[in-house]
Amino acid sequence: MAPIRTAIIGLSGNAITSWASNAHLPYLLSERGRSKYQIVALLNSTVESAQNSIKTFSLPPETKAYGNPDDLAQDPDVELVVCATRVDAHYKSTLPSLRAGKRAFIEWPLAQDAKHARELAEAAASHGTHTLVGHQGRFAPVVVKLKEVIESGRIGKVLSSDVRASGGTHSRDKIGAGLAYFTNREVGGNIITIGLGHLYDELQYTLGDLQNATGRFQLQRPEVKLVDAGGKVVDTVTSNVPDLILINGTLNATKNIAQGAAVSIRFRRGEPFKGEPGCVWSINGEKGEIRLTAVNGPVFHAAAEKETVTLEVHDFETDAVEKIDWDWSGWVSELPMVARSIGTLYDKYAEGESETDGLPSFHTALHRHQQLEELLAQWKA
Repeated sequence: MAPIRTAIIGLSGNAITSWASNAHLPYLLSERGRSKYQIVALLNSTVESAQNSIKTFSLPPETKAYGNPDDLAQDPDVELVVCATRVDAHYKSTLPSLRAGKRAFIEWPLAQDAKHARELAEAAASHGTHTLVGHQGRFAPVVVKLKEVIESGRIGKVLSSDVRASGGTHSRDKIGAGLAYFTNREVGGNIITIGLGHLYDELQYTLGDLQNATGRFQLQRPEVKLVDAGGKVVDTVTSNVPDLILINGTLNATKNIAQGAAVSIRFRRGEPFKGEPGCVWSINGEKGEIRLTAVNGPVFHAAAEKETVTLEVHDFETDAVEKIDWDWSGWVSELPMVARSIGTLYDKYAEGESETDGLPSFHTALHRHQQLEELLAQWKA
């Protein structure tokens, strides 16, 4: 099968987060990636910027450079567009290509809000387009293993689950100046949609959708210091994004889940209590309990390292606690850590897997957007 002819939106040599180059390029430029995908075009803010990126990342000189989403949409050689820009640019950067019937892989969040996400999803659905969204944490090996343990029946039916996590940013009261938009809800990229958003998807992919979900929010530290690359404070801004999120809900019955099983999530921006892990996720069952502990927080989508993420099962009958082995293996282990789950998404997509196989799509992403907005609507700021 011929490689999928791909255009990348947002591959910039001087981007603040460099997500496209750090998380997407390693797989696409690997031997395995090249057998399934061919980068044929770039779209940046200007043609000149795209041309510079072609040189910076040593892409073939025939790679096309675009500075306008409409021009990219009209290129018949492009089959798939990959968008890894800041979230509030996703919609305008990809909508023309979706309307032209191209396939798309858009990073999570899909758009700045549910309204724009719905428009993207409807544009893709109108052409029956095979879509992909960056909820790659579903396929981090530790999450896969966790799901396998539950489905094996080892702990019996799940009776409840609780998550206590900190993160979203490295500090509770500071943030890099280039990420100042994290303090502005209108942009759509912040600790709720990204930090909590990835965890929220992973939890529900593992246990099932939360029912009757309620949320409580607090903005504990509205004044946020902006720091430069050296850690020097350069400004202070006022945030309108809650930094403490409490979510409660229940689960519907399945083969492995008890009807009404309670779920509780506590997510706080910044560092945990000194010396404590950044995330502890417990799943209590009839016959045992699973505990997932992540020293560096709930970043399974980008930094699930075996040395800092452990999975344990407490068997109630024997009273023994067993550490469950998990690891990255095969070709994916050769990629940089941040690119591994993204590479897994690309690989599954190229092999024809879809939403029915658990692959995140525009449809599933729109659902997550709606869930988060319904929770935030309960916040009385």
